[in-house]
Amino acid sequence: LACSSGQKIPTPPPPDPPPDSVGNTAIVAPPPTKPTTASTLDAQGLSLAALDRSADPCDDFYRYACGGWEKATAIPDDRSRWSRSFSEIDQRNEADLRKILEDAAKAPAPKKGNAKPAHKIGSFYASCMDTGSIEKAKTKPLAPLLESVNAVKDRASLTKALVALHRRGIWALFNVDSGQDYKDATKMIGMLDQAGLGLPDRDYYLKDDADKKDIRAKYSAHVSKMLVLSGMDKKAADAATVHVLAMETEIARVSKSKEDRREPAKMYNKVDRGGLVKATPQIDWDAYFKGLAFPDIVDISVTSPDFFAGVDALLQKASPDAVRAYLRWQVVHQAAPHLTKALEEEDFAMSAAITGQKVQRERWKRCIDATDEALGELLAQPFIEQRFGGDSKQGAELLVSAIAKAMGARLDELEWMDPKTRELAREKLTSMAYLIGYPAKWKEYDFGVTASHFDNVSAGAIFRVRQNLKKVGKPVDRGEWYMTPPTVNAYYDPQKNQMVFPAGILQPPFFSAKASVPVNLGAMGMVVGHELTHGFDDEGSQFDKAGNLSNWWSQETGAVFKQKGACVEKQYGAYEVLPGLKLNGKLTLGENIADVGGIKLAFRAYRDLRSSAKEEVLADGFREDQQFFLSVGQIWCSKYTEKATRLLAQVDPHSHPRFRVNGPLSQLPEFAAAFKCQSESRMAPKERCSVW
Repeated sequence: LACSSGQKIPTPPPPDPPPDSVGNTAIVAPPPTKPTTASTLDAQGLSLAALDRSADPCDDFYRYACGGWEKATAIPDDRSRWSRSFSEIDQRNEADLRKILEDAAKAPAPKKGNAKPAHKIGSFYASCMDTGSIEKAKTKPLAPLLESVNAVKDRASLTKALVALHRRGIWALFNVDSGQDYKDATKMIGMLDQAGLGLPDRDYYLKDDADKKDIRAKYSAHVSKMLVLSGMDKKAADAATVHVLAMETEIARVSKSKEDRREPAKMYNKVDRGGLVKATPQIDWDAYFKGLAFPDIVDISVTSPDFFAGVDALLQKASPDAVRAYLRWQVVHQAAPHLTKALEEEDFAMSAAITGQKVQRERWKRCIDATDEALGELLAQPFIEQRFGGDSKQGAELLVSAIAKAMGARLDELEWMDPKTRELAREKLTSMAYLIGYPAKWKEYDFGVTASHFDNVSAGAIFRVRQNLKKVGKPVDRGEWYMTPPTVNAYYDPQKNQMVFPAGILQPPFFSAKASVPVNLGAMGMVVGHELTHGFDDEGSQFDKAGNLSNWWSQETGAVFKQKGACVEKQYGAYEVLPGLKLNGKLTLGENIADVGGIKLAFRAYRDLRSSAKEEVLADGFREDQQFFLSVGQIWCSKYTEKATRLLAQVDPHSHPRFRVNGPLSQLPEFAAAFKCQSESRMAPKERCSVW
């Protein structure tokens, strides 16, 4: 572990006098001219070939930074989107992980009582790659689950079937997990959430535009085909499909919208066991928790009381045939990727209809994903040895400290924030912890691995469910990670008030010891600033320094904060990702606030780190400020299929990459100054939305 979860960000020193106390009007001039030295963009960690010099950076900076890359890059047939950063790093990581797993699979079995982690991951991967055995087993692995489903006729048998499915992570109707208590972030409680839909979102069932109707028609045919492949005759499968679509549509009706799910106060409803019994009497909750081997779980919050009341009403009126058909479909749908080729291919066909992906990813890639999901921290250990050097750790720590200092300085400049709220914000900042690279303590996986891929996947799922429920009633483990170290991503946890940066993302083009300060800060610095700003976005701002859901804002400052957020929501809600299809400004609000704030902080940190430099590096004629902004742009160079663009515009809380560049940079006067943009050009609008 690069730093423990208890390590605090140093208290920032007093800030320099602010050049622009509001952040909306002044154009900040570039630094004074220094002696220069010539270099190239590629030597600094950027790509000259990625540029499109025919584009006007003041009109569409994303195209200017990425147009050349877009022209030269095709989306691989086995993907629905591709990026210069996330995807290319993931591709490199996949190659490393494949070698690790293939070597582990070839290694001789250890002597009894001397098992090693490499043998477990190797055996798991080998079972996944053994398609001959998987084909030979056909759908026999589903027999015990389908037996439970076929027995459903009343409350007791329904509860028993739900236990059988849920203990394996097959989340029919709802899911059960553990989480920090929103009102007491020191302890873990049970969490029940809505689940049980086969399509990506409730809107796919409830909206009647042409795209949704087309998807529903394809989904209906798909459900029937899958049920036939699972062993039903065509007539029975068609009848069951009608029940499945009716059940899922009713579940969609009572499901909370994705916009409402972004409001923490609406997601915390501590009903405890008694409230659960009252809301959903059609399920025998005592038998349910006993069946999961956790009869003593009492402290429970649900994300939506209305959802559970709605599910109960559905179970009251649904026929046993309908419930059995729905549960059977849930089993087949969620198990299909680990069964026969015919089921896999039909499962992929439906996914392709939604995302536009042309071909199924190669088997070895899917087996890496399965191994990572089941045994992620075992697989991470050899990966860390190969990929995560000390320079990455130290570099990331430097970025975090510099950006925390920038945030501290920014807090002192905000005229709209009253002194008391400012002090509480500073306390939250200085309490924020960061974890880099990999966990301090590796997770232990106490389940066996056999020659059966389906059994291994089930064992991994059973382990995850059991481990999660074991946490209920216990203190929070602040060292636990929610991503595996090879993951190319990062996150902020508002209840732990910590940022987490896995080793997987600390690689070029996000970060390199060989890249310049402007380039590293524009890329990885933006990521760090983004995650830090999440602590103060529309959701993170509702949690205090200890991680409790608490209103620590004064009434006046809170009102201004909401007004500023509304400005951001309106700005992004006007962006079109396809003709006639706009971003959802409310759904993407938190990520957009984090993008704008993150880039501001990263730019300030870069300027601070380069302030004592004796000379300025000109790379292919670009000054350092320009290199910083090119770095921001080029980490988001991306291509999506049209279907993936439509899907993500509806369900993804992140904006389309073009607007993760143009949106935030158009809000920075420093960008306009760097590229000499005329006032009221697209990238230098008259009105700017500034939160942080």
